[in-house]
Amino acid sequence: MSGKKIVRAEDVMKSDFVEVDGLMTVAQALDIARESRARVLIVKKRHEDDEFGMVLLSDIAKKVIACDRSADRVNVYEIMAKPTIGVKGRMDVRYCARLFENVGISLAPVIDEDQIRGIVSYNDIVLDGLFAEQQ
Repeated sequence: MSGKKIVRAEDVMKSDFVEVDGLMTVAQALDIARESRARVLIVKKRHEDDEFGMVLLSDIAKKVIACDRSADRVNVYEIMAKPTIGVKGRMDVRYCARLFENVGISLAPVIDEDQIRGIVSYNDIVLDGLFAEQQ
């Protein structure tokens, strides 16, 4: 085994997400996102056997603004992606990058013990992970 340090998802993940209820309107969810400066909305599970959902700001732009829909009349559940693809905190970021490429995503929640701990993206992997390792 080489002496190269493994950079893990938990090492580079960010906490700029908020959890919202799927029944909220997009306008209500946006108010929360603005207040907390979040880039991702995680939709809470409704029950134990449910899965997390996710809404990106680009989803709101594409599915609400571009379609000339009112954010006060659209619920979060109508535009969310569900289920989300998550990664474990201990996952090597090289595998995160491969997973992102294989399934066509650019970020994912970091989920451990059925709780979302953060969000990891290509930017985090490159800037805070592998690039930082080179310094």
